Order: sequence, then C-alpha cells, then structure tokens
Amino acid sequence: MPFDGFSPLISSQLQYLLNHFPHTIQIEQAWSGTRYFPGSLDRFTLLIPYCLDYIKWDIIYNAEFPLAAPDVIFGPEDDGFHPFLVVGREEGDSRLVKNSLTDWNNKDPSRLLALVIELRDKYRSYQERRVGEVDDDRLKFEISTIVSREPGEVKFSVPLMDMNINKMVLGCPWSHPQKIYLQVIYPVGRKYAPATSAPRLKLMCTPELKALFSIDEVKLPAWLDGMCMAEYLPHLEELLQRQVSEAVMLIDVRRQFIEALSPLIGRPLEADPVFCRKASFLVCSGPFTFLVHFFLSTHFPKQRPSLMFQSIQHFNSLGMLVKSPLITEYLWNPRWEPSQMAEHISDFLVDESLNFKRHCNESQLQH
Repeated sequence: MPFDGFSPLISSQLQYLLNHFPHTIQIEQAWSGTRYFPGSLDRFTLLIPYCLDYIKWDIIYNAEFPLAAPDVIFGPEDDGFHPFLVVGREEGDSRLVKNSLTDWNNKDPSRLLALVIELRDKYRSYQERRVGEVDDDRLKFEISTIVSREPGEVKFSVPLMDMNINKMVLGCPWSHPQKIYLQVIYPVGRKYAPATSAPRLKLMCTPELKALFSIDEVKLPAWLDGMCMAEYLPHLEELLQRQVSEAVMLIDVRRQFIEALSPLIGRPLEADPVFCRKASFLVCSGPFTFLVHFFLSTHFPKQRPSLMFQSIQHFNSLGMLVKSPLITEYLWNPRWEPSQMAEHISDFLVDESLNFKRHCNESQLQH
C-alpha cells in the first residue's frame, strides 16, 4: 500500500524497507522540502534499532530531482561518523569509497534497504572503534571475554540463548525473530571504582515477545565478586531457556481452560488462537444476554483470569454498551484441573449475572 503524500518511487522504497529490514524500523516524522510541489513529502526521520535503543537518521530525497540519490543526516552526537570517507595517513589525504549511493537506481525498491543496512553496519564498526579508544582497563577486559557478542559504547547489548522462539510457538504471528538481550552498563573512566564492582544489568526483549513471556519479572542471578561476563552468561541463559520453555507449555494450559468452558457456557465468539490470552463468550441468564470477556495473563493458572461483563442490550449515558469493572476476586485454585476451573467459573457467572443485570438496569434508568 503506498504511503500517503510520497511519490510512488519513494513509497515503494519505504515499503520495501519496512517489510524486509531484519529488525522493526519506524518512521518518526515526514515532511516536504520543496515549495514547488506542495503536499509532496520527500524526506523523513527513521528510528533504527541499535543496542536496545534507537538512532535517528534523516533521509532526504528531493522531489524536484526524483532520479537523485537521497542524502542522509546523522545525529548531532555522531559528527565524527563519515561512513563513505577513507582518511589517508597524510594530512588532507582522503577519498570516497564505492557504496550503496554510487550507482543509485531509484526504480529499484531495494536500494534504500541496502543503504540503511550498509550504514548501520558501518555505524556499528564506528562505535566499536570508539569503544576501543576508551582508556578503561576493565571495559577492555570485558570486551575481550565476549568478543563474539555485540557491544556498543560502554553499554553492552548481549544477545542471549541460541534458540528459535518463533518455531516454538504454534501458528507464530511474528514477522521478525524474537530475541532476549542483556543490557550491561559498566562505569567508565572512574579510576577510583573497584575493579570487582558489579555492572548494572537489565533484561530487554523484542516488544512482541511480551505476549508470551514477561522478562520484567525474571529474577537475575546474583553477580558474584570477581565474576566476569563469560562466567555469568551461561547461568542466565540456562534460567531463561527453562522459563521460555515453561511459558510455551502454558499456552496449552490456557487453551485447555478455554476449551473446558465451552460445554458449560458455549463456544467462544472470539478467542486468541495463538497465545490463548483472551476469549469472549455470549452468555444468557433467562432473557438477559451479555458477553463475558476472559483475560488470561502469562502467569495463568497461578493468576486467575480477569473477567469483564458487557451487556448487548443496555447503553450508558454516552451511548456505549454497559460494561462491568474488571473482576479478579472469586473462588480459585491454580491446582484444579481445567474442568474444575470451568465449573467454578460457570457457577460464579450464574450468581454474578444477577448483580450485573441490576447494574445495567440502574445505568439505563440514569440515562
């Protein structure tokens, strides 16, 4: 689908970039740089994933000269980044090298993708070179112990676990590989800091993974005195592999619970078929008909489902269907079999439907 405001040539390159870049890339803003083609967008800011953060680059096309290659403006903090300029040993001796802009073809939709990938690779090399210039013995030691990992400035972004999470999820909807990283931050340049002080550690992941697994609640292993990263990572990866595998198995537990509800309250009108985190049922209590929405967390069955009732007959003063607040307090035992859980939920719905019907009637009278 073309992007509104862009010419077809720019639109096709943008579409190809967003669909084929190996990580999730975003367009922050777009604007026009020409007075002769009002409303024609020809430049935009890209948010490019790098080291668990984003770098911002402006891509500048020229609507008046559509055959020309775009310019790229890097951030103000990277004024020393000259990716296509090779500086010789003698002062003033520099030259341009062949690159993705050299033989630009604006009709090839893959050219912008090739340019961004090449620039990001060179940016990584530039940052690694800057890290190597830092006068900090501890930082240099840690880099040497995880030479195959990806550092960035004084902040390490360490990819964890050699496992394909996408393949573990049946019917996986993710277009990009799901990854977990360890963010490691060392103090740099503080000569008075003890060499054995622990780094600051934080787990990060691709956003979509949170539908399966919450890394925010993972308790990181303790960092022991005198430990280095090469010793710490195997323990952390073993912990994460076990927890991710358990999270995948819990999908089936949630699915079994939703299926156990069907004989008692009917088949769901709508349900999350992949992660089984949501399901909606049409329930009747005499002439009163309403929806019950089930929300299951990744901690199910330790954490009971949250319920929400929604009338299909009553409207509030804003003209919206009446809903109940989230219901999280009712009889529950995570050790019950799915059939027992469903039976207790069904009994609860019978009693709670009377309260909800009363609430709907009161809302109708107020309206």
